[in-house]
Amino acid sequence: MAVSGKLLRSAAVFSSMTFLSRISGLVRDQVYAQVFGASAAMDAFVVAFRIPNFMRRLSAEGSFSMAFVPVLAEYRARGDHAAVKALVDRVAGVLSASLLLVTALAIAAAPWLMQVFAPGFPAGSEQAELATLMLRITFPYALFISIASLVGGVLNSYQRFAIPALSPILLNVSMIAAALCLAPQLESWGYEPVLALAWGVFAAGILQLAFQLPSLARLGLLPRPRWDVAHAGVRKIMKLMVPTLFGSSVAQFNLLFNTLAASLLVGGSVTWLYYSDRLLEFPLGMFGVAIGTVILPHLSSRHAEADPAGYSRGLDWGFRLCLLVGVPACLGLVLCAEPLLATLFQYRNFTAEDVRMSALSLMAQSLAVPAFLLVKVLAPAFYSRQDTRTPVRAALVSIAVNAACTLLFFVLLVVVSPTGQAALAAADGNWLRALKLIPGAHALLALAIAVAGWVNALQLAWYLRRARVYQPQPGWGRFLRQLALASVLMAAAVIALRLLWWDWSAWAWWERGWRLALLVGTGGVVYAAVLLAMGYRPRDLRGQ
Repeated sequence: MAVSGKLLRSAAVFSSMTFLSRISGLVRDQVYAQVFGASAAMDAFVVAFRIPNFMRRLSAEGSFSMAFVPVLAEYRARGDHAAVKALVDRVAGVLSASLLLVTALAIAAAPWLMQVFAPGFPAGSEQAELATLMLRITFPYALFISIASLVGGVLNSYQRFAIPALSPILLNVSMIAAALCLAPQLESWGYEPVLALAWGVFAAGILQLAFQLPSLARLGLLPRPRWDVAHAGVRKIMKLMVPTLFGSSVAQFNLLFNTLAASLLVGGSVTWLYYSDRLLEFPLGMFGVAIGTVILPHLSSRHAEADPAGYSRGLDWGFRLCLLVGVPACLGLVLCAEPLLATLFQYRNFTAEDVRMSALSLMAQSLAVPAFLLVKVLAPAFYSRQDTRTPVRAALVSIAVNAACTLLFFVLLVVVSPTGQAALAAADGNWLRALKLIPGAHALLALAIAVAGWVNALQLAWYLRRARVYQPQPGWGRFLRQLALASVLMAAAVIALRLLWWDWSAWAWWERGWRLALLVGTGGVVYAAVLLAMGYRPRDLRGQ
């Protein structure tokens, strides 16, 4: 395949910047674990933040970008800067006004929203009241970050990837400062310390938007928001955006649904799922979002310029890179779940039991890492051609599969397992109360997400093959053999070390640290060495 090295360099830049963001995010989560642990108050914050964060995923990494970037590429292809500026002005105006209205409604309806998304928090309880207050504080973040995603989409279209990729660091810094500085102060004043995290989210939205504006000004595209829904570009984006709300963010819909279900389980379940999801975000954020972000403008340009061969080569490059990263990441997370969680989070208020519970859900959800990564290429393959219907069909099926699997797994847990039957008896036959008594049930939610993720990816791949817009490049058989052998030998090396070091709870942080470094390093070295020994070279990522 002959993909331009520029595409790989763009992905490398975005990925390296995202790596810095993920490292700061890891420090943030370590601070969370030590300061707040896995508590009812932390569960309330996770739910409160997940709702505006869901909107962020729709905009920054999903629906809005998928609809906006292809239309912006069309306007850029005409070479008329004034037309591009007019489009940006009007999109900014319509987006800002719409989000202001949504934010006002969400703040007013916060108690009802919390009952919808966290029915396991009893109405009128201290936990429900705390979650409602934090939702009101955090929801404006969705407004700020969605406008920031507009700015980031423009910058990415002009190959300015570094600034948008770095901006999430400001969220992490704001949250760390809130946890370490504001939380103790709030506690001394008699308030719930976790409220500091909500205010950290609010401040982060403003910081992330302000950080990107100077770069946009240098392009001469700093928007003067104007309300104009009659503008042709705005109408086209709106038409594309409605169905992409489902198609581009199916994983987020599933995650939000599972947060709802987790609120029905034993206390701490929401937080355990949060920490396992955060570790899963490392490969997905560093590589999946990076690949998806750079490939969307590339595919949109190839489609706008009527270059089907270049379009197909771009897809082929994306698929291979997703598998090259996704398969070892899947195996590594499954095999190293407990060592990772113990080394990173098991201090002060985050206990060995919290590690064990988080590891269960991390292992289950990690089974779909390759699928999650492939969707980051498969979805843009359709949106770049302004085909929004196909991903929607796949997304709706995936959401239904997630819900059905969740229900099926819970039924089997209660009816078949001795633990479930004992819990049902203790709850006098009440299923909802029985689920509150079964530790580990949250792992079934993670497994349901994994099943739904594979269903989504396989559907999109089938639809893409049927559309005949992708032709596999030569060398797939050889590539898959290299990938399979390297992955198997990597897993064998990691398993051998895990058998030597099984219980990670008793060691000090530095003892866990060097063992984890050796564990991950050995797996990485074996994987790379086998690939090299079988003839795979770094230049293969750029094309031949």
